[in-house]
Amino acid sequence: MAIDLRDDLAPTGVLRASINLGNPVLAQGTPEQPSGVTVDLAREVARRLEVPVEFLCFDAAKQSFEALADGRADLGFLAIEPARAGQVAFTSPYVIIEGVYVVPENSSITTPAGVDRAGIRVGVKEGSAYDLFLTRTLQHATIVRGAEGVDLFHVESLDAGAGIRKPVEEFVARTPGTRVIPDRFMEIRQAVCAPKRHADTTIWLSDQIEQLKASGFVADSLKRSGRLDATVAPLSD
Repeated sequence: MAIDLRDDLAPTGVLRASINLGNPVLAQGTPEQPSGVTVDLAREVARRLEVPVEFLCFDAAKQSFEALADGRADLGFLAIEPARAGQVAFTSPYVIIEGVYVVPENSSITTPAGVDRAGIRVGVKEGSAYDLFLTRTLQHATIVRGAEGVDLFHVESLDAGAGIRKPVEEFVARTPGTRVIPDRFMEIRQAVCAPKRHADTTIWLSDQIEQLKASGFVADSLKRSGRLDATVAPLSD
């Protein structure tokens, strides 16, 4: 391991990993004892760098991204989005998650495309990957932002709510009068990311992620955490 790479990724001598506990597919547990695939990946990267790891836990991707952008964190786990790429460098994705809509059971909306109409209000979690994606792609519907898209949908009687498939399906299971639109509106490509520094740093990180996908590390971690609703991303060419 070249010492300059270690210094670049962990300038304080500790790899400070930003963990989003607001995404239950990728992280579980508490700030004191986090778990899940992102925690496993952070520990493994720190092991390969031969430095200790410290976890900075947040409730939302927006906060996790801000910790990377302002220098509080050295490593993060976020969906690849153009709005973030100006401040952080992404590896290839390690898992794929589906974004879906919930709608009232009696809604006429049956496809993701049907959501993008004038007068339709969509609840989203502010700063999430699907917030950024829908901000770029919806042309007619109105986005309503808050702490949780499905909660906004329910409390404010919106026309649709956006979220990650498994949590949305769990919400529908406990909320009578709602249903999931089966087809996804987006494929969320989750990647490891770090503040933009040396190009060699991103290349090294991407190589590690490819190795961890190929070896079964990522799949095993998802299985241990019981999150089979995420799919290991294909190996990069």
